[in-house]
Amino acid sequence: MARTIMLIPVSSGVGATSVSLGMVRAMERNGVNISFFKPVSQPRSRRKGQDHSTAVIANASNLTPPEPFALSYAESMISAGNLDVLLEEIVARYEKHVKDSGAEVVVVEGLIPTDKQPFANRINYDVAKALDADMVFITQPGSDSSQQLKERLELACANFGGVVNKRIVGCIINKVGAPVDEQGNTRPDLTEMFNPHTKGEVSPNLEVLQVFGKTPLRILGCIPWNTPLVAPRAVDLARHLNAVVIHEGELNSRRLQSVTFCARAIHNMVEHFRPGSLLVASGDRSDVIVSVCLAAMNGVKIGALLLTGSYHPEPQIMALCQRAIETGLPILMVNTNTWQTAVSLQHFNLEIPVDDLGRIELVQDYVAGHIDKHWIESLSAKSARSRRLSPPAFRYQLTELARRAAKRIVLPEGEEPRTIKAAAICAERGIARPVLLGNHDAIMRVAAQQGVVLDEKVEIVDPVQVRGNYVERLVELRKSKGITEVVAQEQLEDNVVLGTMMLERNEVDGLVSGAIHTTANTIRPPLQIIKTAPGSSLVSSVFFMLLPDQVLVYGDCAINPDPTAEQLAEIAIQSAESAQAFGIEPRVAMISYSTGTSGTGADVDKVREATRIAKEKRPDLVIDGPLQYDAAIMENVAKSKAPNSPVAGKATVFIFPDLNTGNTTYKAVQRSAELVSIGPMLQGMRKPVNDLSRGALVDDIVYTIALTAIQAAQQAAKAHG
Repeated sequence: MARTIMLIPVSSGVGATSVSLGMVRAMERNGVNISFFKPVSQPRSRRKGQDHSTAVIANASNLTPPEPFALSYAESMISAGNLDVLLEEIVARYEKHVKDSGAEVVVVEGLIPTDKQPFANRINYDVAKALDADMVFITQPGSDSSQQLKERLELACANFGGVVNKRIVGCIINKVGAPVDEQGNTRPDLTEMFNPHTKGEVSPNLEVLQVFGKTPLRILGCIPWNTPLVAPRAVDLARHLNAVVIHEGELNSRRLQSVTFCARAIHNMVEHFRPGSLLVASGDRSDVIVSVCLAAMNGVKIGALLLTGSYHPEPQIMALCQRAIETGLPILMVNTNTWQTAVSLQHFNLEIPVDDLGRIELVQDYVAGHIDKHWIESLSAKSARSRRLSPPAFRYQLTELARRAAKRIVLPEGEEPRTIKAAAICAERGIARPVLLGNHDAIMRVAAQQGVVLDEKVEIVDPVQVRGNYVERLVELRKSKGITEVVAQEQLEDNVVLGTMMLERNEVDGLVSGAIHTTANTIRPPLQIIKTAPGSSLVSSVFFMLLPDQVLVYGDCAINPDPTAEQLAEIAIQSAESAQAFGIEPRVAMISYSTGTSGTGADVDKVREATRIAKEKRPDLVIDGPLQYDAAIMENVAKSKAPNSPVAGKATVFIFPDLNTGNTTYKAVQRSAELVSIGPMLQGMRKPVNDLSRGALVDDIVYTIALTAIQAAQQAAKAHG
């Protein structure tokens, strides 16, 4: 039977959607089969009948929440005295959804009390009782003192049976430290909300943690205000203002973090030309337009240029600024004057748009990180099922294990923009201590152009100043190959070689490269200098494939073109150990074009022999083959093709017979299903080295750094074990 957690907003403006998103993500991280249900729709306006929370969660996750009942229907049922009938229908829809989804925990979001829905509290309490739900209140401090907040929550409890009601398990306090107006409401003023110099410092309201220690109401989450999480995209503002798009550029991806009205002389405004700035100017200010475009050409990612007064820029000005426009600078135009535009900006709605998946992801992770982990774990402790590790749980586990490892990871491509951004993220989140190889001034310049701040947690090492330290050691290591001092100096001009030498001398714990280097350029120096681990005869790779509801391991898809049966067996064992190390129960399928004994031929014979060798070497592992892919992953196919297999239909590790099959399959699955793959992660190296795709995104680099840090910790544990 599913456990139900009902989130009940105490008042409007508490950020119920954000808290619901965070709750769902926190459960996913813990490997729980989670679902979401909003019993009664609560659209933001009569024109938009869609429930916001339901739409956001459906659009940003693999969940399919049941359709809520229309607010108008609920109101008509209540006014007709048919509340009991409405509750029965809610329970029926809930039970059907639980049965269809197999959910273990369902997060239910209650109605938000408003002037138009004064019956919200009554409905919420009745629904909570009907669904046998644990109740969690959502509130925000506003301008209240901690004592006032405590009294307000206790008053809210009184509407739900009082604090003695055992259904009430606690509260989540959202928006702690948010800027508020005189009425205690979160300020909707863009110029205040997105001032990058005020990061929403936590107010004294955080002392609620101490005050609530004196009351039975437990704090289950305390979520500080975080200004970057409310930064909209330029396209959101364009929609709000009904702006004409003169040039689209990166309108859909650039975020606005500050607003500047360019009414002064240029030299008094240049300091505001920062990444993420919305610059507002009259359309006939050609000097401002040219200055903004000059900043864009110098690598500053201005959020957007908004021109007022219906003044379209002169064609000759647009022609002059063509190169700047090509950098992705969005240019918008409105027919209102600057003052009218400023008023419109103050009424901009900061709630998360349904289609802003990037912002939704940030909000989910941030809120989930501030919800009590022990409470989340207690919700899933009663589940006895064999769990699948979901993608959010896997990513969360990666970052948590990497934080505990606290390893130094060298990044030879230190001047590359994505690498710099990934290094900053890893340092900020404590995933690793990144070491960037490159010229200090060049790295800082690239960072500034991206709006990235590099602090002392990111180490920068100038190769020119340190190469000489490794010449003698490189000559010693490669003397059997006839390497001279001159040749060693030349080889150390390659930052991958330099980073590998730092790894060899234990100055760093791992190496990540490949954003601009080929796989061969990344792997060759470590193979020559670091070599394979004891007991390993080869280096192989795995990809972690993040399917909608579980994570699979694919190997080898990047290194060995045509392994022998012995090599394929070793790849299977390495991949099973990698899966186990990252929390995935290894059930290894040796993939072929034939299942069991039905097929013949050299290729299938190789897989059959590899399976025999792997089982002989590691009888403790669950390995079977040859298996066709469909028999390995689909239970209904497995029943007919391999009914007695311990792996068929539930494989988690897939070993492909050669590189052609493996690489093609992983890319086909990744691109066709539009899913994330993390890797390749190299196996069998004496020290961790990992390769990136040259098309890697910043997140790909972050997770690869995390993988590398975890590998370093695991190898260190083995060495001391």
